[in-house]
Amino acid sequence: MFWSAIGEKNENVLEWRDSIKHGCNPQNDSNLWPPQTRYQVLEYQKWAKPLAKKLLEVLLKGLNVNEIDESLEPLLMGTVNINMNYYPPCPNPSITMGARRHCDGSYITLLFQDDTGGLYVRGTKGDNWIHVNPIKGALAVNIGDLLQIMSNDRYKSIEHCVAVDSSRARISIPLFVNASLDSVIGPFPQMLKDGEKPVYKHVLHSDYWDYFYRKRPSGKASLDFFKI
Repeated sequence: MFWSAIGEKNENVLEWRDSIKHGCNPQNDSNLWPPQTRYQVLEYQKWAKPLAKKLLEVLLKGLNVNEIDESLEPLLMGTVNINMNYYPPCPNPSITMGARRHCDGSYITLLFQDDTGGLYVRGTKGDNWIHVNPIKGALAVNIGDLLQIMSNDRYKSIEHCVAVDSSRARISIPLFVNASLDSVIGPFPQMLKDGEKPVYKHVLHSDYWDYFYRKRPSGKASLDFFKI
């Protein structure tokens, strides 16, 4: 069943989905996007990016970072990526996953999903997994690895996965808020000013990005790249 695919075979389990990725970078490469999705993604990002910025600012206030000004924009919102994921009905969902268990390599992720369901997050006790029931008109918000690192573990990235359905298709649209590739990622100075020891080293974001997509680490293992 679904739960066996989450466990020890997570690295080898097949993923059952199609995805189109859109890099909403400051240079605006939308002319390279498929024409079938270009207009819809451009309209969506006009609405979603300001919301993502406001949510991130609310979280950062807990770290004594009051606003994302021009000096912090490349570090905190240097790139925004929007994916369009399609999970077709799967004839044998017991041996596949829509997405293996992982944490997002972002600061935060805004997720729009249809009413099919299938998103699971790992609970804080043991190996329990909680289904995130879709709510009409609502977005799910994940904390990613970058915010855990920058907060020196005050915020925790969310381990999650996606199950597939034998009879229903599923569509999800995540928006990932990331640093620019030339940014250096590590604990905020505000976290260390009272003598607190850093949990993570400072790393060039492009090096982490290469590691994340080359290794595709399972669960929260992607954080090991930053461990001192």
